[in-house]
Amino acid sequence: MNTSRTTALTLAGTQIKLTRLFNILLVAWISITNPFVSPLQAHDLEFTYTVIVIREDNSYQIDVTADLDAIALGLSQGIEAQQVVKIMRRLSPKELEERISKLRRIFHENMGLFFDGTQVNSVSLSFPEYGLPISDNVETQTILGLTARFTGDLPVGTKTITINIERSFPPVYLTIIDLRNGRDQQQVLARGETSEPYSLSVEQIGKSSNNLTTFKQFLYLGIWHIIPEGLDHVLFVLGLFLLNARPKFLLWQITAFTIAHTITLAISSYGLITFPPTVVEPLIALSISYVAIENLFTRDLKFWRPLIVFGFGLLHGMGFAGVLREIGTPDHNFLITLLSFNFGVEIGQFGVILFAFLTLGWFQTRMWYRPLVTIPMSLLIAFMGLYWFAQRILRGGIF
Repeated sequence: MNTSRTTALTLAGTQIKLTRLFNILLVAWISITNPFVSPLQAHDLEFTYTVIVIREDNSYQIDVTADLDAIALGLSQGIEAQQVVKIMRRLSPKELEERISKLRRIFHENMGLFFDGTQVNSVSLSFPEYGLPISDNVETQTILGLTARFTGDLPVGTKTITINIERSFPPVYLTIIDLRNGRDQQQVLARGETSEPYSLSVEQIGKSSNNLTTFKQFLYLGIWHIIPEGLDHVLFVLGLFLLNARPKFLLWQITAFTIAHTITLAISSYGLITFPPTVVEPLIALSISYVAIENLFTRDLKFWRPLIVFGFGLLHGMGFAGVLREIGTPDHNFLITLLSFNFGVEIGQFGVILFAFLTLGWFQTRMWYRPLVTIPMSLLIAFMGLYWFAQRILRGGIF
């Protein structure tokens, strides 16, 4: 065997290994993001919702929403509620107290409260929902509850309050309700990020929040909604990529998708048109399956594909708008919120395309590319879309 032939075979083998590695990484990500969890999820906790209330008597209350049962057991938040409750019920009184002590330690170690930049070390912590009757609704069943409550009094002369929740918790959607000054504020914090100092001074009203802060917060939220949380949107974009990775083919599809989801994100966020998630989410799942199945029967970009992708983009935009409605947006910065979130979504999608192109795009002209990459990955994406469709239909009950 001559040297050139040996080199060619070695290079081909390396390329096939890289392709297999990409497929392994995709399957691993799907497994990690756990799309096969039962539709009867314990609770939707993709954010750590945190509310700080500052009362007129200078006391404060901080409610942190989290799956306390799962944390106390050392499990991932979002695991099926019934399973967690069954485990909790098997604990003896002594074991339960040990778990509660562990839970207190976790919160004290992972949440930092700062007055004028100085951390407060002695904060009263309680779980107000512990001991309440268990709900008949399996989606909300819990032993310890979903609320960790910190209470205390503001030190005399305190000017600012800041909070930090460590990276072991999901990103934080923070709401500050200031009853003393009759105002409120929202912030979205990345994992482990410290909040902007909130001014407790009447003279500083309006200075605690600015456009740049809002832009950064919702830009991050848009990216985070795609990577790592938006597996359904990621698989849709990969389905577009797998048809043909040539820039011209991708440009037509991505442009149609971007324009469409930008339109419906804007009009849905403004309330001009809305559809319930029980309709939108199953249809988004079907859109994922469609583009993947079409990849199995054609190699080229047909004239109807960008039009269909545009229609699917309208659906995905409604899904993005649902995220903004769920977390709420500040009225005074609504346009900035909308633009920065959409920009973040675009960055996330571009990141997916760039990663796919750098790992697979170089090999699209190889003979083995379609049988080893396009077809198996499209089959996987189609299966996931159909699974999500069935799951969302059962959960939403739209039929």
